[in-house]
Amino acid sequence: MKKMKIKFLLILIVIAAVSCTKDFEEVNTNRNNPTIVTPDLLLSGIIKSLMDRQVNEAWGIGNIVVQHHAKIQFVNEDRYLWNEKNDIWNTVFDTYRNVQNIMNDVKEEETNPYFGVSLILKSWMFSLATDAYGDIPYSEAGKAKSEQVYQPVYDKQEDIYNGLLADLAKANELLSTPNNISLNGDLIYGGGASSLIKWRKLANTLRVRLLMRVSKKKNVGADLQAIISDPVKYPLFESNADNAELKYLAAAPNQWPLYGSRVGSFDEFRISKTLVDRLNALGDPRVNIFGRPTQKSVAAGSPKIEGIPNGLSDVDALAYNGGVQGVSRVGYTFACLVCNDVNQAAPDPAAARALLMNYSELQFLLAEARQKNLISTGTAEEYYNKGISSNFNYWKIVVPSGYNLNIEMPADYLSRPNIALTGSDDEKLAKIAMQKWVALYFNGLEAWFDWRRTGMPAIVPGPANLNNNKVPIRYIYPLSEQSLNTDNRAAAVARQGGTDDINTKIWLLQ
Repeated sequence: MKKMKIKFLLILIVIAAVSCTKDFEEVNTNRNNPTIVTPDLLLSGIIKSLMDRQVNEAWGIGNIVVQHHAKIQFVNEDRYLWNEKNDIWNTVFDTYRNVQNIMNDVKEEETNPYFGVSLILKSWMFSLATDAYGDIPYSEAGKAKSEQVYQPVYDKQEDIYNGLLADLAKANELLSTPNNISLNGDLIYGGGASSLIKWRKLANTLRVRLLMRVSKKKNVGADLQAIISDPVKYPLFESNADNAELKYLAAAPNQWPLYGSRVGSFDEFRISKTLVDRLNALGDPRVNIFGRPTQKSVAAGSPKIEGIPNGLSDVDALAYNGGVQGVSRVGYTFACLVCNDVNQAAPDPAAARALLMNYSELQFLLAEARQKNLISTGTAEEYYNKGISSNFNYWKIVVPSGYNLNIEMPADYLSRPNIALTGSDDEKLAKIAMQKWVALYFNGLEAWFDWRRTGMPAIVPGPANLNNNKVPIRYIYPLSEQSLNTDNRAAAVARQGGTDDINTKIWLLQ
């Protein structure tokens, strides 16, 4: 009897062991923590992360340094007291992991649309990083897991630009002959077969931007002319319908990123006197989009938009024009939840958009290229006028009608002496730069990058600036790189002049 019990017990153990082995993988798989994510889910996350960073980088630095906005308190950014600013760095290198995951998933079939779209996003995001910092990890970036490269080299900016331009050209070619896989997760163009032509337009339009960025370092005329001469092979943006932008939703968590800001934090930022004065001098109603009448002027019955000078001290900024009631807040379209004014329509959490690149910018780039005889197609005036008109039309689409703002382009606007593209070459280039500066409002750091290249329109440091009357031209590297990637960072600093500060000239500016 005892032997029978022992045998029976052994049989139960064997059965249990077999059963456990059979179900082991299923039982021990956490279905709430997947190890593989499909490209469509990765793509939407990549786009959302990068585009939200565009908005926040414009808000915190971009609009300030180019004097679209100014600050009334906690004015360090406006006085150029910049420490490390790591958000672009962290967002690009963190997000790049998922770009790589998509590309690795489809690398055996490059005609898969996810591959071409990923090349475009990779090129754009690394252009942001190299434009902000200079030499950065590029060729060895993101290889820690796959190849155990934990201290990637910092590539020369010239080599990075060559890679970005090559990848954009390749993306355009690959997306012209896609396979039958449908593109999903596309928060910019909506996905599907019809979106691929728009991604191709973005690839080529970004090439124009980057070619003009390096136009002082090398002859880019042949490349630009090749693009503009063959719209079938190299399609470009044709209207505002092609704009690369993220449209937000009314419901959280997909609202305008600044919508949930504290009113105090939001109201530190006001419209700059530089922007107000320039638009008023042009008789330009777009000032009504970017700022709102001061609370003091509304109470007095004579609404007026009044900006604040950039680069004031904390004390002077808070006291300017009689105090904060006499300084215009940022326009209604860009408001936060609790930033509405009396008798005004409530803030719209989905009105403002995140911009990657728009049709107006392309037209101003082509106007400049034509004025400099880098291309022979069209006239500078045609491109310039399209750039202005399309920007007015863009804001007519974006600004909610409930705000009852006058934003119509005046009938004689393009023929006004201070706007019409007349005068010397320098005067024409200055007019192109001015209108482009206006059109780049709230587009990340792009207005700053473009100003560094052209020096136009003028940016004059404020009276209390802490950078020896110099406008910063780059971000310093993250301080963590001094210990995590010591030698490669040091080599990059040495190549760029020997110092890692906000005045160091990167390759593009040398």
